Amino acid sequence: MTTTPEASGHHAPLALEPEDLARLFNERANAGDVEGLVALYERDAVLAAGKVVATGHAEIRQFYADLLARKSDFPAAETLPALRSGDLAMTFARLPNGTISAETARRQADGGWRWLIDQLKIKPLQADKAD
Repeated sequence: MTTTPEASGHHAPLALEPEDLARLFNERANAGDVEGLVALYERDAVLAAGKVVATGHAEIRQFYADLLARKSDFPAAETLPALRSGDLAMTFARLPNGTISAETARRQADGGWRWLIDQLKIKPLQADKAD
């Protein structure tokens, strides 16, 4: 099976399609695999979760180490079709509570995909009570 580049220091399956990233995230988060989560991102990626912004592998690693220390169950997300333009793709996932994440992924030299921008937890708009 193909593995991530040695530069990440983590040998795990690649995301062969942009839509694979959400599934791999879920598997690795539920396994408590911080390094596996970091391997889903490019070296200089940016992750935003509310007011927290993490840039680069070291900050993303710290973010996930803190998150996994507090939370152990990550429900499977519905992966929505990616929008692609050449080696770039926008990926989307919807959690059971309606929260959406949106990410920008890039195809890597090894053929796999990694996120370079990750916006977690976009809250769904609430329907107007008058509707």
